[in-house]
Amino acid sequence: MIELLILYIVSKRDYTMYAIQKSIESEFAPYTHPSFGALKPALRRLEFNGFISTRKIMSDGGKLSVYYSITKTGEKELKRLILEKLSDNPLQFSANAKIKLSMAEILDKSDKKELFFEIKALAMNFKASAEKILNDEYTKKNFYQKIILDNSICEYKNLITIIEGFEKDNERNS
Repeated sequence: MIELLILYIVSKRDYTMYAIQKSIESEFAPYTHPSFGALKPALRRLEFNGFISTRKIMSDGGKLSVYYSITKTGEKELKRLILEKLSDNPLQFSANAKIKLSMAEILDKSDKKELFFEIKALAMNFKASAEKILNDEYTKKNFYQKIILDNSICEYKNLITIIEGFEKDNERNS
């Protein structure tokens, strides 16, 4: 996911590593908070694979700054990563789905449709799973689990509603 975040941020403009981290924090803080320790190796991998390039500039004060920018190959990789299948793990799904939905603006109509379909289908499956457990006899007696499951069902319903709105907007804006 860190590579996806970096590519998305540098697709807007060139950034230093520090600025990349601050931009990720400002745009995606509710879902993730990558450390410099995660960022640096990811930047190296992206550069090694030709998805980003670097430009070194000496400031007036004599400090060397490294700026990262996306390449044409990186733009293709960014779209591929956005459309890559999401995890079947509900814990990973929720944050990753929200991050990918936040990036949907860069996709064309058919890619948006594909992304929305995949996320909606998984959200519906997770919601159905939670409803099944909620209706179990043991769960009905477990107040805390019942409240947590009910909250999860509400979150999935809200996500499905948001996606349905995105689907309508996508159809309207074609």
